[in-house]
Amino acid sequence: MSSGQNSGGLMSSAGLVRYFDAEDRNAIRIDPKTIVAFGVLFGVLIEVLNILGL
Repeated sequence: MSSGQNSGGLMSSAGLVRYFDAEDRNAIRIDPKTIVAFGVLFGVLIEVLNILGL
C-alpha cells in the first residue's frame, strides 16, 4: 500500500469520537445502577408471572 492511500481506519472514526464525547445539556441522564435494578426487577416480575400462570 502506498503512503498516499488512506486506509480509512482512525480518520474515518474521528468524527464519531467527537460526536459521542459531546455532552448534551438537555439529554436525559440515568444512572447505570438504575438500569440494572430495573432489569433485575423486570426479570423477577416475569418469573413471578410465570409461576402464577398468568
